[in-house]
Amino acid sequence: MNSVTPDSRNRSKRMANLQRLLKPRHVAFIGGKKIEMAIGLSVKHGFAGKLWVVNPKYDEIAGVKCYRTIADLPEAPDASFIGVNRELTIDVVRELNAIGAGGAVGYAAGYAEVGGEGVALQARLVDAVGDLALTGPNCYGLLNYLDGVYMFASGFGGQRQERGIAFVGQSGNISLNLTINERSVPFAYVITCGNQAVLEVADYVEALCEDPRVTAIGLYIEGLKDIPAFARACAKAYDRNIPIVALKSGRSELGAQLAMSHTSSLSGNDKLYDALFDRLGVIRVYAIDEMLETLKLVSAMRPWPGERLAVFTCSGGESLVTADVSQDQGIQLPSPSKAQFDSLRQQLPNFATIANPLDYNTSLWGHEDQLTRCFSTMLGETYDAGMLVLDFWEQDEEWITSASIAIRSLSAASRATGRPAMLTASLPESMPRRVRDRIIEAGIVPLQGLHQGLRAWALGTRRARLANDIAAAGGGASTLLAALPPIGEGRKVLSEAEGKAALAKHGLTVPPSNIVSAADAPKAAAALGFPVVAKIAAPVLAHKTEAGAVALDLKSEADVADAVARMSASVARYKPGLVAETFLIERMVTGTVAELIVGIKRDPQFGLALVIGAGGILVELVADAATLLLPTRRAAVEQAISSLKIMKILGGYRGKAKGDVTALVDAVMAIAAFADANRDTLVELDINPLMVLPEGQGVVAVDALVVLAEG
Repeated sequence: MNSVTPDSRNRSKRMANLQRLLKPRHVAFIGGKKIEMAIGLSVKHGFAGKLWVVNPKYDEIAGVKCYRTIADLPEAPDASFIGVNRELTIDVVRELNAIGAGGAVGYAAGYAEVGGEGVALQARLVDAVGDLALTGPNCYGLLNYLDGVYMFASGFGGQRQERGIAFVGQSGNISLNLTINERSVPFAYVITCGNQAVLEVADYVEALCEDPRVTAIGLYIEGLKDIPAFARACAKAYDRNIPIVALKSGRSELGAQLAMSHTSSLSGNDKLYDALFDRLGVIRVYAIDEMLETLKLVSAMRPWPGERLAVFTCSGGESLVTADVSQDQGIQLPSPSKAQFDSLRQQLPNFATIANPLDYNTSLWGHEDQLTRCFSTMLGETYDAGMLVLDFWEQDEEWITSASIAIRSLSAASRATGRPAMLTASLPESMPRRVRDRIIEAGIVPLQGLHQGLRAWALGTRRARLANDIAAAGGGASTLLAALPPIGEGRKVLSEAEGKAALAKHGLTVPPSNIVSAADAPKAAAALGFPVVAKIAAPVLAHKTEAGAVALDLKSEADVADAVARMSASVARYKPGLVAETFLIERMVTGTVAELIVGIKRDPQFGLALVIGAGGILVELVADAATLLLPTRRAAVEQAISSLKIMKILGGYRGKAKGDVTALVDAVMAIAAFADANRDTLVELDINPLMVLPEGQGVVAVDALVVLAEG
């Protein structure tokens, strides 16, 4: 049976056209004098293909012949820049699609971003697109530094590259500003998404992975429309060993879907993005400078060399600051081996401290052979990469000359040992362009700002760990996410007993219990064995504690009888007319090491999200939680639990009993299995508390809220 649908065929054609847009043989510029700069720059920077201009009023623009109409073009252009008004853009798009053009940039604004009639205009634009790969509208455009194609509506920075970083941004101005950076970031492409009426971030990522000249991908994201599509694109990038660095803005919490759900309060929108990026091996950054330095580093270091970093300084103060920042960032700075120590002790003056960071002292300054030997000794074993901290005083030529010796020495040591090297200025502005050029020519990565450089190393190392986890799980395919089917408004809240029974079928341990009448409750409790817990079973109450429908630590039949009477009265006060019909009598779990909460939340974008955190009374007080997207793996659950602050208690805090962490992971996997089995209807699930007993004694779920969609 052929599984190719009309939609998939259309997408296949559009993605093929996107490749034409990214690597065009010919480019058409459609519009008036506003497109002159883009045409001129494409000519100036040596685009090897054909350039055409469409304008009925001029014979030429920027020295390039004008054709009167699109129909007059010699053939269908691979790429087009549309620089006309919003209404005329729709007609141009329709004509380009009709002649079999590849892709186009829609510069005009005034569509869905302005609301009102703009929404209808954008709908007309989409109707006219057909198979055309359209960037925008309402965007600056697309810069291709690899081939010298500049379909851009503004001045910009940067220069031709043979290979480098592709950047895709949902902000035209941020994207533009990045092109004028003074950090020697080698951009291969800069693409502004605009309104994403046709092409989305995921489409660009997927297409860019096909270009072997792309060494890393940077993203500025305000929101993603299609999470499963983004996951597919990132899986492709992972399989091609193309690191992705994302700056996600708008970190506001997603509101709770159900009014009194602890799980919703712990798992907001931004936490879901964190979970998504971790799952996909995407490096998340929180500042533009952090993004640029990280992109520069992970682009240059493929594959990632390892975690053990050697740092060289010629200042005690720099060594101290480096040590502090490295500790904050979780960077491994192992001490030199005995052989290294002994060799360095002979090379350096007796007042030098042999450590990591290594303050090699200014006594070696300007002595290329001695510096090379020192750096080579440090890099020769124990370490995976080296970082030299050095600032440059551009106004002092003697200083620049001496610093250049250090660059050559580091380069020689890197080549001799096979260890990659970085050179980091403590101040971002203390590494002028001519120095960066020398550093790059020497095969070293220039990083600007000590904190930013070390942060980039830490993030690259973390990405390598995530990549290893993905590899162990089976590669990019293991990270994929399936879209959830839509659900209606109807909801069914399972009784606690029903929810626990359903979860128990998937391996979750629950306490022995019985559902009985008020009159039978004392005898039922005695049969289970004291102490017990009593709860109102019917009617079903989603939050029994607030209704006074729970009684704990009941140690006799009399206690049970009194508790049943109190709960009946309390529920009647809580909601007049409500009558307690039956009671859940349950053996009380004692001797717990810790209480956790495990919840599942249904998100229309991200699917089912699993939240694990400190439970009981600590839920709101501590907000100690980790979020994973489903389906998940055991290793991911183990890592999530290990990241919690409550892990100190589970590990045997101050000599107390350790918790049964293995059973805790089993319990979380059982809850995840239930969620996967009910993914089409599960709205929310809350296990709070999940009691962790001492090591070897298991884990027990003593409360369960399960909400399903119905109707």
